[in-house]
Amino acid sequence: MKNQIIKLFVLLFIAGIVSACGNNTEGDGHNHEGGEEHESHEGQNEEGGHEGHEKEGMGEVHLSNLKFKSLGMKVDTMPTRPISGVVEANGQLEVPPQHEATVTAIVGGNVTSIKVIEGDKVNKGQVLAYLSHPDLTEIQTKYITAYNRSEYLEQEYNRQKKLFEEKVGSGKTLQEIKSDYFSIRGEVKGYEAQLRQLNLKVEKIRNGDVYEQVPVVSPLDGYIEKVLIQLGQYIQPQTGMFKIVNTKHIHADLMVFEKDVYKVKEGQKISFTVESVPGSRLTAEIYSVGKQFEQNPKAVHVHAEIEQKKEFLIPGMYINGKIHTENKAVKALPEGAIIEEEGQPYIFIAEQHNEDGETEWAFKPVEIRTGITDEGWVEINLLEPLPKGTKVAWNNAYYLISEMKKSQTSHSH
Repeated sequence: MKNQIIKLFVLLFIAGIVSACGNNTEGDGHNHEGGEEHESHEGQNEEGGHEGHEKEGMGEVHLSNLKFKSLGMKVDTMPTRPISGVVEANGQLEVPPQHEATVTAIVGGNVTSIKVIEGDKVNKGQVLAYLSHPDLTEIQTKYITAYNRSEYLEQEYNRQKKLFEEKVGSGKTLQEIKSDYFSIRGEVKGYEAQLRQLNLKVEKIRNGDVYEQVPVVSPLDGYIEKVLIQLGQYIQPQTGMFKIVNTKHIHADLMVFEKDVYKVKEGQKISFTVESVPGSRLTAEIYSVGKQFEQNPKAVHVHAEIEQKKEFLIPGMYINGKIHTENKAVKALPEGAIIEEEGQPYIFIAEQHNEDGETEWAFKPVEIRTGITDEGWVEINLLEPLPKGTKVAWNNAYYLISEMKKSQTSHSH
């Protein structure tokens, strides 16, 4: 019995040792598995971090030298150029009031002849039309009568004056003749003024030549904008007959809103386009800024002298203008060098490689921030400085981003 008890004790002791060893082995296994899991997670973090870096860099696109040339790619360092702030304004072409005219009839008459049509170029003093009416003839005959009367009274006045000085003539007679003479002389001057306004030569009328037709002449050089009369029509005094405009003095009249007025000054340059003339781009210089607001809309008039005026410019044409307000030298690229992707602007840096004797170009996008835009150039603000001498693509940014996306899609499959 005693031996059996000893054997049982030994067996229990051995079983306890075996159980303890088994527990230690399982614990090691769990620890090793935890280590493997830890290593696995570390690998995933590293892989995830690598994927994030690639997304930030967005990869790159490669072009053969042949493709590079066929696309007309332009690659160079990023230039510094003056770019101005811009105020956008709309308006129309105008002519100053002293360079346009409405030709009116000074006296009433019937239109007997029209010498011009709309669009004709005319010179100052050129005959535009002729008028005829008995009243016009009457003015001339009255002038002839008054002029001849004044000639007689002048002689009589001088004779009576001489007699009075010699104490032979009467002072009363002299005063009467003097009164008549100066009165008729004033009447003659009045008729002469009217005849000159009618563009008639008074010297010719004095000799008895009466004009049957009265010319209507242009008061300035310019172009016939409108003809407002017809043959045979009776024209009342002060009735408009023609409209003339001198387009040599045409200028840009832009409306600048209240929020931008403080930026605008005399001497600033304007670039503008004419709505009715596609592809037109002209320049002008501000010579006057209005001092009073128009109420609807609340804006001031800005007048600018057009440089290199074109024949197609006509008063009343609507224009879209950009006023260049301030110049500063900045890093800039043409608009075609910039592409927006997921709401962020990018440019492409360019590197040239030679592999197996073949030239290849690599383009890599770089995120930037844009500033002022002026005449097709955009201010470039780099988030990180580029190494000195780095070349960038000046065009075809849209094509480059498209090719890069195609490449990424291909690799993902």
